[in-house]
Amino acid sequence: MRVVVTRPRHSGERTMRRLTQMGHEPLLLPLAEPVHHVEDARRALLTAQGAVAVTSAEAIRALSLLGSDLTPHLGRRLFAVGKATAKEAADLGFSDIAISEGGGTELAAMIASHPSGLNDGALLYLAGFPRAAGFEAGLAERHVPFLIVECYRMQDIIPDDVTLRRFFSDARADAVLLYSHETARRFFSLSFVGHNMELFAETRFLCLSKAVAGAVPETLQSHVDIADMPNEDRLLALLIPA
Repeated sequence: MRVVVTRPRHSGERTMRRLTQMGHEPLLLPLAEPVHHVEDARRALLTAQGAVAVTSAEAIRALSLLGSDLTPHLGRRLFAVGKATAKEAADLGFSDIAISEGGGTELAAMIASHPSGLNDGALLYLAGFPRAAGFEAGLAERHVPFLIVECYRMQDIIPDDVTLRRFFSDARADAVLLYSHETARRFFSLSFVGHNMELFAETRFLCLSKAVAGAVPETLQSHVDIADMPNEDRLLALLIPA
């Protein structure tokens, strides 16, 4: 299948390798790129002494830019969403990592059920912008004290029409992978997409969660499939015939 990957380049290239191994033809279409706020991350680690939480591997990449300044913090408890994010944290040197296989809401529930892991301090949430609200809402609902510091911001990329024509017009895309509500919103706000909806008459939109699927236009909702768990393994499983 021709599968369009809408992730940022770093994570998208990893997904493309997986798709190639599965026998598919992947096409990378980044719709955003990260701008890292390294100094904000540095100050946050010095200010908040408790456990750290991340809901995206991009936060780990921001921390990697701290170099040797990160070394004193590598022993801190790190709560992470997903195996991929946890692996990047482990590769960077974090040694005490707790993983949630669900999304942010599930991570909040896991943290609340193990309050001793907070080390008697407010949880430092190294976040991005924009982001889903589930993790913060889950923490607040469970009365878990936390501090939010945005260590990266996703900046829109608008692909040119030549690229979009090659991906969707010159040959049909069998599937488009959508990992976040914001990415889906970006995709369907592209002028080329809006003016050429007929090109997607046979395209499947594979979404990481119901929240992501909510950004797909009503006219294409019949083309949507949703992963039964919000992780890439379950998303890619949607490409395997039943």
